Amino acid sequence: MTSTADRSPIVTIDWLTLQYTAHAEFTARLNAVTDWNAPTPDTDWNTRQLVTHVIEEQQWVPLLLEGRSLRHARSLKRPLSSDLAAEWAQYSKAATDAWRSAAPDAQVQLSYDTVTVTEYLREQVSDVTIHTWDLARATRSAETIDEELIAAVWSVFEPQKETLEASGLFSSPVPVPEHASLQSKLLALTGRDDRLPLSA
Repeated sequence: MTSTADRSPIVTIDWLTLQYTAHAEFTARLNAVTDWNAPTPDTDWNTRQLVTHVIEEQQWVPLLLEGRSLRHARSLKRPLSSDLAAEWAQYSKAATDAWRSAAPDAQVQLSYDTVTVTEYLREQVSDVTIHTWDLARATRSAETIDEELIAAVWSVFEPQKETLEASGLFSSPVPVPEHASLQSKLLALTGRDDRLPLSA
């Protein structure tokens, strides 16, 4: 029989707090943008396209958390203006407010499945975190991201390491040394190698 003392503690991740942290990290890198056409580690996007993607993901959040279908939510989204910093401020706040008002176990319709609010939240925090590093590299600003945030996203991605590439959302994983930092290992799972310079 295992005693209480022998059991590993169950670590509860506060995803709501981490969502705020992730958005603060992204905001700091957004404030460092001077060239909207600069390349990013995500070779499909320049800086403007990367930031646009992250903002558009935030546009969905309040609409879907209110229980709307994808079709209805899509009809309510509006095109972004050229002032992406202002658009991020608006939609980041709207998403943050929506997460704090939503019931964790409520159902949300996404493009690939119906999931709980908490599952959707984890996905969104992870997406913003990875793209924060992309933006940091693109703007040549500080690349080190909050350790607690990195650890939480690792807990989401590492169990899926065999299927991340197959999802079509990420490039092939990059081999990294065992002594690499957890942030480097997380980036490597998504096909990013922080040891390489950014290609023009």
